[in-house]
Amino acid sequence: MVLAISVADSLSVLQFRNFKIIYRRYAGLYFCICVDVNDNNLAYLEAIHNFVEVLNEYFHNVCELDLVFNFYKVYTVVDEMFLAGEIRETSQTKVLKQLLMLQSLE
Repeated sequence: MVLAISVADSLSVLQFRNFKIIYRRYAGLYFCICVDVNDNNLAYLEAIHNFVEVLNEYFHNVCELDLVFNFYKVYTVVDEMFLAGEIRETSQTKVLKQLLMLQSLE
């Protein structure tokens, strides 16, 4: 059974079995996170927003093609912001600084 709960057009939560799928739409792109039923929706909505802002800053106005052709960089951003499915870092400045340092090593 899938239950959709929508608070606004840009905020949605799907409940599926023992999980929640929290997603948000940004300019035609959907960003989703699957979390435990007991996790805080707003914390993960903020994490999605933070992730999109980091991507936007890193790619200078991110679009779908940036994500498709630079998927390995997107995975690097995910690795910097999340650890074992939990929010690891919330500071955009620290994440971007680390990403720029890793980019300089390439």
